[in-house]
Amino acid sequence: MTSNRSVKLARRPRGTVTRDDFTIDESPVPQPTPGTFRVRVRYVSLDPAMRGWMNEGRSYVPPVALGDVMRAYAVGIVEASSHPVFAEGDAVTGLFGVQRYALSDGKNVLRVDPSKAPLERWIGGLGMPGWTAYFGLLDVGQPKAGETVVVSAAAGAVGSVVGQIAKIHGCRAVGIAGGADKCRTVVEDLGFDACVDYKSETFGADLKAAVPSGIDVYFENVGGSVLDAVLPRMNRFGRIPVCGLIADYNATERPRGPHWSALLVSRLRVQGFIVFDFASRFPEAIEKLGDWHARGLLKMREDVRSGGVDAFPDVLNLLYSGGNVGKLVLEV
Repeated sequence: MTSNRSVKLARRPRGTVTRDDFTIDESPVPQPTPGTFRVRVRYVSLDPAMRGWMNEGRSYVPPVALGDVMRAYAVGIVEASSHPVFAEGDAVTGLFGVQRYALSDGKNVLRVDPSKAPLERWIGGLGMPGWTAYFGLLDVGQPKAGETVVVSAAAGAVGSVVGQIAKIHGCRAVGIAGGADKCRTVVEDLGFDACVDYKSETFGADLKAAVPSGIDVYFENVGGSVLDAVLPRMNRFGRIPVCGLIADYNATERPRGPHWSALLVSRLRVQGFIVFDFASRFPEAIEKLGDWHARGLLKMREDVRSGGVDAFPDVLNLLYSGGNVGKLVLEV
């Protein structure tokens, strides 16, 4: 039987992660004990939040401990089971980590249907990124038909879904992305009304032109200079669901603050959220997203990279350099 190959956190990264921050471990394939099952991991989800999980300090989840398998959502097939609910052959998704094989007791594991969508989509648009977009926009952002919704990282896993859900709910959807090619994809393939290139020298003017009636909901994935450009364009009583601040994740010094005076002037509501806050309603999101997807209203795209677990450090950094389009996934 093939050995289990895994990525373990060797040290706390400073700035951009490097291969030296991890070790590649080889160990026997784990065997299920009563009440557990073994998953052959097929695809690992690469998410911006991973960078924060490596840091010490207070957060919404404990940091990954040094020497532990790197935390990651993944999808795979149950290979062997001594569990009363999960059987051999089941396709499942959960926090299985960056490794070939994982043991699970079934807690927070969901069974998925590969006949309805490929496996990798269940950690993309139909998985945590999709749930994040669904609850973050609809529950936190509360868009109304006719309003303008702007989303940063619009070509990414979460942002691409946010804009499409906004369109489904009768809103004007404007994306912010890096580069002309990504902006073209956001408009032509995903159906956004407009997309603005934050790398352009005319970004500020372009954003103003794209939102002639201002911004009612800004779905924040980036922070930094992009947030600075958006805030003055916010309408009164606008809403800002804060999903991520990827521009600051690899910072080695405390980032400067945005121009928060706009919050007072426009009486904005800014609310951070974590998708786990809505865990009891995940089936609702799966049903809605799946229905929109089946009806052709919601397009999903995965950027699948090969190389197995050994490629994890290099592929992860694509998230922070803008090197991916769609949901970044590592095939293991």
